[in-house]
Formats: sequence, C-alpha cells, structure tokens
Amino acid sequence: MTERFSVGDHVAWNSEAGHVSGTVTKVYTEDFDYKGHTRRASSDDPQYEIKSDRTDHIAAHRGSALRLLDD
Repeated sequence: MTERFSVGDHVAWNSEAGHVSGTVTKVYTEDFDYKGHTRRASSDDPQYEIKSDRTDHIAAHRGSALRLLDD
C-alpha cells in the first residue's frame, strides 16, 4: 500500500534534476486536469500537488513517488 500524505506534509521525490523537496498543497482523489493533461486519481490511489521548496514550481505525483521528510 502506498503511503498517504496530507496538505502541509513536507515530502521529497526524485526528478531529472536530482532530489527535490516541497510541501503538499492539495490532495486529488478524482481525475483532474493538470497542465493540459488529464491525470488519474482516486480515493484508493490519490495524487498530490506539491510546491517545490527551492523554485516554487508546482508538481503532481502519486504517493508511490514521494517520501515523507522529518523536519
């Protein structure tokens, strides 16, 4: 089972640029439009909108791509 995250959680993930960290700003439990593409999400497999700590870039990821950081 994939770990669940909540708004305000500080998480990290791997990207092409290396390790990135940010804060969860929204949890999607239904399909949603993201940058012109439909992203699939459900209550069993949510996706998370995350604001990067360094660049303020907004990303969307499944919980399986994220890990919770200890602050």
